[in-house]
Amino acid sequence: MPISRLTQQDMTESEQRQLKTLLDQARKVEGRPLTNSETNHIKDDYIDKLMAERELIAKNARTVHKKKKLKPDISATYEWTSNMHTRGRR
Repeated sequence: MPISRLTQQDMTESEQRQLKTLLDQARKVEGRPLTNSETNHIKDDYIDKLMAERELIAKNARTVHKKKKLKPDISATYEWTSNMHTRGRR
């Protein structure tokens, strides 16, 4: 399942400010207004970095959730779920 691409509207205000700062820095380095290609390249690189960071955070959250979820109840004397069909008997 491909993850949908992050857009500027999906970014937080601080992320949008960071992108604007990167574009302004690149414009100052070039000493001229950036072309559409240069602007899009900078935006794409920044969005790729943000998406990678968010995916890493989501992955960590999923693993923590799995670990919390899989704690067996050791006080139970009999585990009913091991003998029950998950989708019911057929």
